[in-house]
Amino acid sequence: MIGIDELDVKGRRVFVRADLNVPLDGETITDDGRIRASVPTIKKLLERGAKVIVGAHLGRPKGAPTPKYSLAPVSRRLAELLGEDVAFATDVVGESAGSVTEALQDGQVALLENLRFEPGEESKDDAVRGEFADKLAALADLYVGDGFGAVHRKHASVYDVPQRLPHAAGDLVLTEVEVLKKLTEDPARPYVVVLGGAKVSDKLGVIANLLSKVDRLLIGGGMAYTFLKAQGHEVGNSLLQEDQLDQVRGFLNEAASRGVDLVLPVDVLAATHFAADAPHEVVDATAIPADREGLDIGPKTRELFAAKLADAETVFWNGPMGVFEFEAFSGGTRAVAEALVRSGAFTVVGGGDSAAAVRLLGLPEDGFSHISTGGGASLEYLEGKTLPGLAALEA
Repeated sequence: MIGIDELDVKGRRVFVRADLNVPLDGETITDDGRIRASVPTIKKLLERGAKVIVGAHLGRPKGAPTPKYSLAPVSRRLAELLGEDVAFATDVVGESAGSVTEALQDGQVALLENLRFEPGEESKDDAVRGEFADKLAALADLYVGDGFGAVHRKHASVYDVPQRLPHAAGDLVLTEVEVLKKLTEDPARPYVVVLGGAKVSDKLGVIANLLSKVDRLLIGGGMAYTFLKAQGHEVGNSLLQEDQLDQVRGFLNEAASRGVDLVLPVDVLAATHFAADAPHEVVDATAIPADREGLDIGPKTRELFAAKLADAETVFWNGPMGVFEFEAFSGGTRAVAEALVRSGAFTVVGGGDSAAAVRLLGLPEDGFSHISTGGGASLEYLEGKTLPGLAALEA
């Protein structure tokens, strides 16, 4: 993959596929981390005299214009962060996009409306996707892939457009790949991976691949209850994926045979129901009452996980330890994050909810070696999968 420093961009129209998929409350952006992460590449191109056309998606509008998924609020925030006007096209490849991009002068930037408003963006039909990619490519002279959070998607703007234009990877993508290579090629040891989040099924591939690479695997969050159930314990009303029990038993056996220290919660906060103000108590993880559900790891588990992280040299963390959005059940996630900040390890926060938790809990972002912008993309890279967006940039 070549970087943007190797492209001659002055006076040329550069299509930048960014990841601006931020959470919104109405028109209010509640976490602008992905927009901020996109700014350096866009700024560098503007400073070198490019006419920058930014394309991105927001949410899942299912191939049709949907007002609540408009990128208009993102356009305003991008302008604030860049300190530059951002021309906003009210469509993707229509009349507005044509006139807005045509009017760009050197060193100016435009943002197209949500790419997923067009059915061709996500189509599984190569011809339909290709037809849309032709229209996008016609807007620009060069392509820069900088939306790491989307590189695992075989979408028109990620996979097909770079096949039609001279292309390079943006600085954000190059940094993400460099970090992930450190996790996969020769990590400093002990190498510890912390996995949380709701579903084991979301992490099957990454667990299977990591069991041959890690020294310790710490499991928290909703997925921990399927592991506890697989060991024969009562988990009450906690989140459980019955259909994954055999798979999880296989992971437990493989970890034991490989000498991987697979660590599960020893206590949990068991609540009467799923709510921010639900009454709860600390119970042993092997004895969750039948009428309770675990919503966070308990104090002993927080200490245990912190101890297992203390001597690590490399740590990858993906997924919260509990329902961190509820203050009463955010302590486990905070404890793991603070243990990472204290450690002298190379620490990588694997995007998604983990990155959101770091910001929501007010933890210092510079306390971690790297906070990824791509949860799903990071996991698929660690699974060893070929990511379409990276393959297109390497071609």
